[in-house]
Amino acid sequence: MQPVLSISRRLRRTPWTDKNTAHGVKGYTVYNHMLLPTVFDSVEADYHHLKNHVQVWDVAVERQVELNGPDAARLIQMLTPRDLTKMKDDQCYYIPVVDENGGMLNDPVAVKHDENRWWISIADSDLIYWVKGLAAGKGLNVTIHEPDVSPLAIQGPKADDLVARVFGDDVPDLRFFRHRKISFNGKEHTIARSGYSVQGGFEIYVDGSDQGEAIWDALFEAGEDLNVRAGCPNLIERIEGGLLSYGNDMTIENTPYEAGLGRFCKGPAAAGCIGAEALRREQENGPKRQIRGLSISGDSVPPCPDSWTITNGTSEIGQVTSAAWSPDFNTNVAIGMVTREHWDIGNVVTVKTPNGDREATICKLPFK
Repeated sequence: MQPVLSISRRLRRTPWTDKNTAHGVKGYTVYNHMLLPTVFDSVEADYHHLKNHVQVWDVAVERQVELNGPDAARLIQMLTPRDLTKMKDDQCYYIPVVDENGGMLNDPVAVKHDENRWWISIADSDLIYWVKGLAAGKGLNVTIHEPDVSPLAIQGPKADDLVARVFGDDVPDLRFFRHRKISFNGKEHTIARSGYSVQGGFEIYVDGSDQGEAIWDALFEAGEDLNVRAGCPNLIERIEGGLLSYGNDMTIENTPYEAGLGRFCKGPAAAGCIGAEALRREQENGPKRQIRGLSISGDSVPPCPDSWTITNGTSEIGQVTSAAWSPDFNTNVAIGMVTREHWDIGNVVTVKTPNGDREATICKLPFK
């Protein structure tokens, strides 16, 4: 008997849980105490469809931490070493969030509405408690809560066509990581050109759980001739694109420099970040390990729920954290953390997979 995921009140439904079931979802994971679909047809079939058509993704698990008040901008800058001082009111920024030791707590997207109102669209961790604790400890004039806002992603090469049909011909003019308001059934929602794929697309921050099913239905009715399907973040596609997964490819044990995010740790604003001193020391010395891509030889590797050891033939030099067979690259693509002495592009290493040792080559991310 295969194990099953027992559903209870501790696992929150999304506005589209019933829609996912109706569209044949075959697998879930738990993400921010909610259900995140992982496969509909098969991982490979979903991958090919995403690259050629358009999908609608229930990513309500990307919960929003909303900051409101005169100290909102000060607080969010304390969370991240990325300089937010020049950020416009219609911009989204990918930001590493770190603790006092420079360890990664999350890698969310910051959505700025104005100087006093921000959303932090989080990856899988209870970041709200860190934010609340920091605000309370510093005595900041800001309120922090999780609003009833659920992201719905439209991803794939036909995404522009689909959003234009439902929300207006001018929506595809939106620039990358910019957001604006759209109206649907008389209510305003936020739409951004963003998403957890490299195929292009949008994320609608649906304001109010009661609005979700109507927007979903409108997208599917308008996209029938575009071969629209329900989908979800795809393991193969995101590894190819070098999209990191918090909790898999980096954790609190890793710094932004180790995660390849050092470019977000520079500038005067970084000095206001809680982990600034630890990051300054690492910048001076350089990280001892860092994220790299790997091409693993041989036939398809099995799933990688746990890390696989990387060696130089004798000693451990890192871990593979995500891996999958890529039909388009005709190889196993992987993401791993590799020590400084062995991370040069082109180096040949050994990966200890469940199917035995495999030769692998260090590659750049994204794969090309």
